[in-house]
Amino acid sequence: MILNPLGRTGLNVSALGFGAMHINDERTSEAEAGALLNQVLDLGLNLVDTARGYGLSEERIGRHLAHRRQDFVLSTKVGYGVEGVPDWTYDCIVQGVERALRLMKTDWLDIVHLHSCPLHVLQQGDVPRALNDCRAAGKLRVAAYSGDNAEVDFAIASGAFGSLQTSVSVCDQAHLNYRAAQAAEAGIGVIAKRPLAGAIWRFAERPGEFAEGQYWDRFRAMGLTDWRDMDWGDVALRYAAFHCGAASAIVGTAKPANLQRNLAAIARGPLPAEQAQALRETFVRHDQGWAGLI
Repeated sequence: MILNPLGRTGLNVSALGFGAMHINDERTSEAEAGALLNQVLDLGLNLVDTARGYGLSEERIGRHLAHRRQDFVLSTKVGYGVEGVPDWTYDCIVQGVERALRLMKTDWLDIVHLHSCPLHVLQQGDVPRALNDCRAAGKLRVAAYSGDNAEVDFAIASGAFGSLQTSVSVCDQAHLNYRAAQAAEAGIGVIAKRPLAGAIWRFAERPGEFAEGQYWDRFRAMGLTDWRDMDWGDVALRYAAFHCGAASAIVGTAKPANLQRNLAAIARGPLPAEQAQALRETFVRHDQGWAGLI
């Protein structure tokens, strides 16, 4: 597995990361979740990403991976859902971090993101300060932001964050317009979320979900349906992982077969330079002011 430096954080993360959102409920049994999580590490992925809002995910990571804590970089997200505390407050961040530590049975968290924190809350300052106070107390290693658009611009300029998680895919390249260069100059690591854009090429009709529907529209507006004989799962993942300035592209699944397929795509390495350039130019040519989609 390729390991990349996550900006100047001192962390090295696998080019393919595991998004643990899909092990969040009873549709995946406890035994299945445990087997999958351990398979992730056995196959060389070292970045495991979860969130306060992902149901059973944090608890299952703690149950099945606590004994292998030295083997992986643990990323989670906070800002909401702490009983008895208003969302997006200083206390909510601190208690959210402490709750994550308990649930995942660890003494430290490697990366903690503010999970789509609204811009006006970021600007008030209490929430980023809470996250960095937790970092200073040794509860986490990297204060990070997860989101898109103006919030990411603020996060980069603020100097409060060491890493970003933002939407990057063949259908979502707003990050590449200028944010990638700004983040790199500031030493901020980038993790690509939604690298497969909901795999919208699978759908004959427009999906009803907001982001997937938007991606479906973009995919067609860009004329990508006319690119024949394309394995879009392979192409899209390799594009996000190797051509967009990201240290890691996180993909979520509850199925071992999908995990193996994604790993095989990463093993094939970067796309041919001309193909990657064509994907970038196609997006730029058809861009209608497309914002990043959370």
